[in-house]
Amino acid sequence: MHWLGQPFKERSTLIFLGVLLTALVAVTVLHLVVPQGHPLYVSAYTVNLFGKYLSYALLAVAVDLVWGYLGILSLGHGAFFALGGYAMGMYLMRQIGERGVYGHPVLPDFMVFLNWDSLPWYWYGFDSAWIAFPMVMLAPGLLALVFGFLAFRSRVTGVYLSIITQAMTFALMLAFFRNEMGFGGNNGLTDFRDILGFDLRSDQVRLGLFLATGIALALGFVLCRAIVTSKLGRVCVAARDAEARTRFLGYRVERVQLFVFVVSAMLAGVAGALYVPQVGIINPSEFSPLFSIEIVVWVALGGRATLYGAVIGAILVNYAKTVFTGIMPDAWLFALGGLFVLVTVLLPKGIAGVLAYRVRKRGVTENDGKEATA
Repeated sequence: MHWLGQPFKERSTLIFLGVLLTALVAVTVLHLVVPQGHPLYVSAYTVNLFGKYLSYALLAVAVDLVWGYLGILSLGHGAFFALGGYAMGMYLMRQIGERGVYGHPVLPDFMVFLNWDSLPWYWYGFDSAWIAFPMVMLAPGLLALVFGFLAFRSRVTGVYLSIITQAMTFALMLAFFRNEMGFGGNNGLTDFRDILGFDLRSDQVRLGLFLATGIALALGFVLCRAIVTSKLGRVCVAARDAEARTRFLGYRVERVQLFVFVVSAMLAGVAGALYVPQVGIINPSEFSPLFSIEIVVWVALGGRATLYGAVIGAILVNYAKTVFTGIMPDAWLFALGGLFVLVTVLLPKGIAGVLAYRVRKRGVTENDGKEATA
């Protein structure tokens, strides 16, 4: 298991973790210590918003793992994100109990409204965190396992694989819109009250969810760095750049692709599960193919095959979305499309590529200066 410790030997990983830890501590202090009304005070709403950004960042890292290092442009990771969110939403709905509008001790309000007389079998056990929380990873992981096994065994690659992943998430969106599925239909799952016995609407729980999301991002980042810096990661890059040659050397490329794809899907599910209690709702719109395309834009803007670039891109784009939709909500999609074109033309390696170039340039300049002095 020494490969898990490899990321901690990297300067870039230590810098990322240091910046993330500093941000978590700073937000916590500014929220708890600084009095309200002070210019530096961070409100509970802002803490909640930052937690949402961090969950998106974890999702972007999951996409960068398969796109940047495996060469698989997945346009369906929104499905894995949504499945993790629905698993968490089902747990939160079961915690409401008799406090719902209709006061039913077992059935969620939307089932009572639709005249359901019993709980569907796939809802059993979701009143327990010991069952619900593992399902956050198992549900998207199982979908990725089945989908990936069929796709990679058939050697579906390139644009065809991207189209199939998009078709998958679109099909799931249509299915979850149906009331007969038992997931709330168009309205989805909402009106959450408690998580692990704590009030979701309290400021302390919001701060706790923010910190939990930050920790999950750190762990997910380290896991992905451990994978890409290991022998498995080198095989991934080899398969990305020359799949036929990698197969010729004797590697079972489809197994490598399947393993990394499943890990990525499970990370996306964790991101979805952390997202839901912070925004208070999960509905079929999270399955939208447009959302999956947005994720790709985050990664492209930040920089593929860097992981930390995906985090930068996710936070920047979603911050811009928050600001822009408040000013001109109808123009956001045009702005997003223009941003993608701008990045493709002017920043083909993303923000991380620009940062790496500046670091290399500084290193060359310093070395030249030392040689001139000598």
